[in-house]
Amino acid sequence: MTLRERILPQPVLSIAIAALWLTLVSDVSGGQVLLAAVLGFVIPFFTVSFWPDRPKRFRIGPALRLLFVVVYDIVAANLTVARVVLGDVGAIRSQFVDVPLDTGDPYVATILGSIITLTPGTLTVDIDMDKRVVHIHGLDVPDQALLISEIKTRYEAPLKEIFGC
Repeated sequence: MTLRERILPQPVLSIAIAALWLTLVSDVSGGQVLLAAVLGFVIPFFTVSFWPDRPKRFRIGPALRLLFVVVYDIVAANLTVARVVLGDVGAIRSQFVDVPLDTGDPYVATILGSIITLTPGTLTVDIDMDKRVVHIHGLDVPDQALLISEIKTRYEAPLKEIFGC
């Protein structure tokens, strides 16, 4: 690990934390900028042990394609969840589903779990890297096999391509 990686382990996260702080306080005075910089430095520094090792490879083209797929799926899932919730509540087929992982990379599995949680109607409950499975809860799951197939093809396969694993 280089000196830069030890001092600033997550530079993008540091910038995001500082920007978020400045947005929340709605004040760009010298004191708030200094506090934002301190928070952006301290939080990633003290949480670095919780972060899995990042993959060495990253492909931007597949990442942009995945971004568009996820945004589309979030919008479509919002409409689906609204339809399900406003419809016959007794017809909801809520259940837990185990999605087997093809990747053994905990970083990729964490991103996959985050994407699943961002999509309305699904929630990542646990990521078990020993069994290589993501435990999720679906609000309305008429077909488990179809849900598993969609997650693997729409999210996991592109993530494996993005990170080369």
